[in-house]
Amino acid sequence: MRRRATAVILAATALGLAGCAQTVPTTAAPHATDPVCADVVLATPDELSGLARHDTNAQATTAWGEPGSAIVLRCGVEPLAPTTDRCTTVEGSNGTSVDWVITQGDSDTEDGPATFVTYGRVPAVEVEVPESVRKQHSTSLLIDLGAAVSRTDKQRSCL
Repeated sequence: MRRRATAVILAATALGLAGCAQTVPTTAAPHATDPVCADVVLATPDELSGLARHDTNAQATTAWGEPGSAIVLRCGVEPLAPTTDRCTTVEGSNGTSVDWVITQGDSDTEDGPATFVTYGRVPAVEVEVPESVRKQHSTSLLIDLGAAVSRTDKQRSCL
């Protein structure tokens, strides 16, 4: 009888703790149903820039950090047309190479959030990094996402 009561208490505690996990709110991208997006999201790391992964409420998305200040990845955003915006090639030690177009809230002071969108890849992937995270955590997050994002089809490159 005592074992049964202990098992019930443990199960209730586990359910209660699972209910405490916070979901990061976001919206699905227009092409989130692309099957490649599922591969991309499943291949993302459990931790990014020292932040743990959290569930999101939208298809083909994932997040790291707390709601309200999380890094959010959305797969299936509109692919970028040729642009004069800053485009950077990020290479990983594992041989991955992904081109990213980078925008920031205030390009003069580099304050505000940063948004990174893959260039020349279909489906396109967007990563939003809040200012607080960008200033306090490693900037290697794009390198760490390279293996997952490189699952998309590369059609063009930065010049």
